[in-house]
Amino acid sequence: MKINKIKLALGLVAGLSVAMPMIASAAADQEKAMANADNWAAPRGNYSNQAYSTLSQINQGNVKNLKAAWTFNTGVNRGHEGSPVVVGNMMYVHTAFPNNVYALDLNDNQKIVWSYFPKQDPSVQAVLCCDNVNRGLGYGDGKIILNQNDGMVVALDAKTGKKIWDVRNVDPKVGATNTNAPHVIKDKILTGCSGAEFGVRCFMAAYNLKDGSLAWKAYSTGPDAEVLIGKDFNKDTPLYSALSVYEDVNGGNKQGGSFKKIDTAKLKGGEKDLGLKTWLKPQAVKDGWQHGGGSVWGWYPYDPKTNLVYYGTGNPSVWNPDVRPGDNKWSMTVFARDLNTGMARWGMQMTPHDEWDYDGINEVILFDNGGKTYAWHHDRNGFAYTWQADNGVLVAAEKVHPFVNWATDVDMKSGVPNKLATASTHQDYNAKGVCPAALGTKDQQPASYSPKTGLIYSPLNHVCMTYEPVESKYVAGQPWVGATLTMFAGPDGVMGGFGAYDPMTNKKVWYNKEKFSAWGGSLNTASDLVFYGTLDRWFKALDAKTGKELWKFQVGSGVIGNAFTYTNGGKQHVGVLSGIGGWAGVAMNLGLTNPTDALGAAGGYAELTKYNAAPGGGALTVFTL
Repeated sequence: MKINKIKLALGLVAGLSVAMPMIASAAADQEKAMANADNWAAPRGNYSNQAYSTLSQINQGNVKNLKAAWTFNTGVNRGHEGSPVVVGNMMYVHTAFPNNVYALDLNDNQKIVWSYFPKQDPSVQAVLCCDNVNRGLGYGDGKIILNQNDGMVVALDAKTGKKIWDVRNVDPKVGATNTNAPHVIKDKILTGCSGAEFGVRCFMAAYNLKDGSLAWKAYSTGPDAEVLIGKDFNKDTPLYSALSVYEDVNGGNKQGGSFKKIDTAKLKGGEKDLGLKTWLKPQAVKDGWQHGGGSVWGWYPYDPKTNLVYYGTGNPSVWNPDVRPGDNKWSMTVFARDLNTGMARWGMQMTPHDEWDYDGINEVILFDNGGKTYAWHHDRNGFAYTWQADNGVLVAAEKVHPFVNWATDVDMKSGVPNKLATASTHQDYNAKGVCPAALGTKDQQPASYSPKTGLIYSPLNHVCMTYEPVESKYVAGQPWVGATLTMFAGPDGVMGGFGAYDPMTNKKVWYNKEKFSAWGGSLNTASDLVFYGTLDRWFKALDAKTGKELWKFQVGSGVIGNAFTYTNGGKQHVGVLSGIGGWAGVAMNLGLTNPTDALGAAGGYAELTKYNAAPGGGALTVFTL
């Protein structure tokens, strides 16, 4: 993630063939709740990450009659991402820093049954990248799980709010924080790590739901033993475990060098310890990989058939690519790991030697087609990827919009993009007109999938940039970005959109323009509706088949939260958190006006001040017929 405020620059080893294990499910209550469509018991509804609900009381014929049923002000004025958790008559609502939690009784006019107010050091805010966000809560084994921004994972009694246990996941003193929603899967809690812009070496960690003890930790960089890569890793896709072949990986001149088309015949595959070997000739700190970034703060699906969990890793540290020549594995990678052991079944790096901060953290969505399960991912680099979920074989990789100009296409054997030298970035050279901007064609705002239409529905950013890497020295706990940039609307003249895609080809089915980035996560329902929110305060419902707008309502602040739905009192409700923020809105929240502030967001999203009061006020708005 990225950060800025005035003084900040945005500032185990043996492989295995996975078979379905016989494990106890400590979260049986969660699985039962997820099976009931009246609930919203996981960050994206259920294990698949589809954000699809079989509820259909609100449909295309009556959605025009949706009215605001109730609102809840969180009392926190910063960006509000994610969504509440709903189980039975209880709704659990989280806030941005200081990460307060409220338990509301839906059967008693949203009465506050209990609340939890963490005691966090205010200085944590200085190392939070891209606003003081928190992406939600986990539920299971009678517990509500909270990731505090200061790195504490906390288990609260779902009935009383009493703290049951807590454990430290990261240390903010070195710039590491937590912003992701904890994902309760079986008897584990999965959580990641933010802090690539502070030179943190990040990871995915699994804690035991019962007592918070560490089950396993898989780093994004370093030796195979610490990345949890064994002998069977990528056994069906050996070219993923290879060094990329470029004519000039680090550029021979300030105009970008000359890159050859990837020749897969030259790739051997199966190399060991690529998390070490692909960090060449370090100039900045130690061996590079030891402060290599690879943040993990997205949304993680799980496939019970194979016991695999999926997630993406973020950008390598530092943003200046010249000080870290090589592929910089395993940043920018989608991994599939065994839930019990953390061992990686497969992994594909989408942007080797990232030169633009194209984090790979965006969600993975699982869906079935023709008797097989597939994994879909809209990467920030502007390409949408589909893999066979069990073995990682790449099925489709396409640009989500023609304005993407840093690469021509993706080699389907190796997964390596064919870069264009015209978009390459180098120290003290201002690369102009690079598309997309560093915040990608989609940031954290998760897409959704409808099994009825067979389509993916994705919010989009439509933003380009200038990008100039600069010298930056590593100091523990201090920003370590090493680049300045400006952002501006893409060639269509708008900054956002919302589109439907066929995930088996990743070809566009329909696409609607938005004035600003669509920064809210989407929701699909069985009545062929899709809901999402926008930065200029709109909450919308569209026809999932055509994209036609059927209803909209303007809430109190820009939406960077995720749409969700549930049933109470026999009536379906749809809701969304509002509260402008995130990377797009942090400059407005902090009163930053220099075009390069917030790593370009201040200039690119300056017009947001006409649509939002600053700082953004956090609130939940719930609608019903």
